This record gives sequence, C-alpha cells and structure tokens, in this order.
Amino acid sequence: MVDNTKLKQIMDVLDQLAEDTSVPRNIRRGATDAKGRLLHPTDAMDVRAASAISILDELANDPNIPLHGRTQIWNIISQLETVK
Repeated sequence: MVDNTKLKQIMDVLDQLAEDTSVPRNIRRGATDAKGRLLHPTDAMDVRAASAISILDELANDPNIPLHGRTQIWNIISQLETVK
C-alpha cells in the first residue's frame, strides 16, 4: 500500500513543475498528465506509478527541458519507483 504522505509530496512536486513558467509547455502538460495517471482510481497503484514513470521518463529525455526541471523529474521518478 502506498503512503499517502509520499503520494501527496509527489503530487505537490508535479504541481510545482506544471506551474513553472521557465519549463516548456509540453513538459508542464506532461507533469499534469502524469499526475492524472496517478489519480486514476480504477487502476492498481503499481500500474498508475508505472504509467506516470513512463510519461516522466519521456519528459526527462526532452532536449528542451532546463536542468532544474530534469532534476525534479528524476527525483519524482525515484520516489515513484518505491511505490507499490
């Protein structure tokens, strides 16, 4: 079972990324999409985490993302990998 505190922290960081105007629009949209996948109520938590990781992994490889945005995404991915 996932710790609600950890999930809330992940959601907060995704919100920060989605609202960061120094990050390209497609990255902000991807952060919102990843958050939506995590909130999808009908899927198992590990499936939701894997879907979000997949979205975030694509974003991290975008050549236009600033370094601080990439670091945030890597941190989120690391936290999501511990969620089961």
